[in-house]
Amino acid sequence: MSVEDIAAKMKDKVAASGFDRSVKFDLKGEGVIVIDGTTVSTTDAPADCTITMSMDDFKDLIAGELNPTAAFMTGKIKVAGDMSVAMALSQIV
Repeated sequence: MSVEDIAAKMKDKVAASGFDRSVKFDLKGEGVIVIDGTTVSTTDAPADCTITMSMDDFKDLIAGELNPTAAFMTGKIKVAGDMSVAMALSQIV
């Protein structure tokens, strides 16, 4: 599954979430997914928070197979910027 495929699958869920911040998922050379409010894009842009992780870990995360807290604590996820934005992502699920 490509970054574009994942972003397309996220659009409906994000649009209905009421999320009002911006976050960028930097997938270590595989591309980026930027959520800005209720829109999703694969175009790189500044964001309130940048979450860096591998594509495999991102797929596991969105599938519910990777606990975000455990992944952060073990270094699989790195967060730069406003940490509260990363924590607010739970409202999208």
